[in-house]
Amino acid sequence: MFENLTSRLSRVLDSIRGQGRLTEEQINTAARELRMALLEADVALPVVKDFVEQIKSRALGVEITQSLTPGQEFLRVVQQALTETLGGKAEPLNLRQQPPAIILMAGLQGSGKTTTTGKLARLLKEHEKKKVMVVSCDVYRPAAIEQLRIVAGQVGVDCFPSAVGQDPVAIASAALAEAKKQYSDVLIVDTAGRTTVDEEMMREIAALHAAITPVETLFVVDSMTGQDAAKTARAFADRLTLTGVVLTKVDGDARGGAALSVRQVTGAPIKFLGIGEKSDKLEVFHPDRIASRILGQGDVMSLIEETVRKVDQDKAQKLADKLKKTKRFDLEDFREQMLQMQNMGSMASLLDKLPGGAQLQAQLKNVDADKQVRRTVAIINSMTRHERRFPDVIKASRKRRIAAGSGVEVQEVNRLLRQFETTRDMMKKVASGGMAKLMRAMGGRMPPGMLPRR
Repeated sequence: MFENLTSRLSRVLDSIRGQGRLTEEQINTAARELRMALLEADVALPVVKDFVEQIKSRALGVEITQSLTPGQEFLRVVQQALTETLGGKAEPLNLRQQPPAIILMAGLQGSGKTTTTGKLARLLKEHEKKKVMVVSCDVYRPAAIEQLRIVAGQVGVDCFPSAVGQDPVAIASAALAEAKKQYSDVLIVDTAGRTTVDEEMMREIAALHAAITPVETLFVVDSMTGQDAAKTARAFADRLTLTGVVLTKVDGDARGGAALSVRQVTGAPIKFLGIGEKSDKLEVFHPDRIASRILGQGDVMSLIEETVRKVDQDKAQKLADKLKKTKRFDLEDFREQMLQMQNMGSMASLLDKLPGGAQLQAQLKNVDADKQVRRTVAIINSMTRHERRFPDVIKASRKRRIAAGSGVEVQEVNRLLRQFETTRDMMKKVASGGMAKLMRAMGGRMPPGMLPRR
């Protein structure tokens, strides 16, 4: 989502970074470029003005002009201001009350409320170990009720039944009574949306809010709506006490304006990001990490957390033990690494979290990395077990058979084998000399910006 904004801000910061001393004129020029970058990202104008003035006042202060590294200090000022604009720190859900804690989902039709309800239910069930019940109060669209029932089944949580024509307040009250009977920890209430904000919709959700007094009222907003997201958020905030925001469709081609606008307009913290269609694609929003990502410095902490969560630790340990003991790495191990990578999501989302990931993505613009991973797995699957364990036996006739079996040209098989040999050499370095030797070996092969500056 932040690709264009990252690119523009990187150019601004690169022009400042090498300066031995910053003048007022240089800071004003950088501020103008920052303003243009934010406006292009569809950030609301009042937010842009506040943000740029904040940067200028700090940058023109004594701390920048007297600094030995003014370029780095300017980057620090921009990062601090971005973090504060995005909310300062992560705000967890407030579930510390007598169960069931009620979460009300609000937003326009098509913003992703129902999908987000399922994702949130799964997150609370798996990470917080909560017993969750969901209910749909969208009595205008039968498909919405059925969709929530299906999603609840997929993530393994209870779904209270409702039907078109029922009173939303009556549905929510009955669901609350049932949640108490079932000793549910959390009840998530999915509400009706409209294509636009209208008075009837606002009256209905205000009545629902008053009847069930939710501990959390989350405003779900499509991040691709840009400045319109801020206007919609303000309309809801005027009628409801919003406790948090969920930005959806962050993996799309949104320009990032909604993230920077909604927090300041509503005063409610962004709590989650929807980063894909699958039920596990909901991320906790960390303002400092997102600010770092926007400035092209990556988000290594989120990448580590995702790796710990999604990589099979037993298989990883077995490979480590095998390398240590035999120093052998074969194509079966290589395939397993590819499959683990697929489990972690798209390559674009992984690169987005690496320092210099934006530059690497630009270099790989015409390469479908996810397709390449799938093709690699298909080629290895076309090999015999003996060939996977002893890749050196794969000669010309075997390559032709493998290529035919996986539906690719022989050149693709050759490319895979070269890639495997490079990886095997790196793995041997890890086994014999540890991570320091691997990093030295990789340093000369990686694009500029991929490794942090020392």
